[in-house]
Amino acid sequence: MRHLNAPYRGLRLLLLFLAFIATASAAVMWLWNAVLAMAVDGVRPLTYWQALGLLVLARLLFGGFRFGASHSSRQRGHKVSSFREKWMHMTPEERQRFKEAWKERCAKR
Repeated sequence: MRHLNAPYRGLRLLLLFLAFIATASAAVMWLWNAVLAMAVDGVRPLTYWQALGLLVLARLLFGGFRFGASHSSRQRGHKVSSFREKWMHMTPEERQRFKEAWKERCAKR
């Protein structure tokens, strides 16, 4: 049996997302105006919409267009799991040689 509030779940998530964006924009505006505008001569105070634009710009420059887990973190997890798999299939002698090789590599630095 479906829950009665199930149709409104998407709407609630959208409102929560918008509230988060609004709060983050206000925090960026407040931090910019409280810290940067006072500390650096020639820096003008930011409006709310400019702070929102700064957040969007930062997302585009540093986060890309992907949402959720980044592609690199998924690859990293795959590499870790494949390494564990290889490690489990090694004989004790191979493990010992591997450890010694890494000790030599790290000692060179």
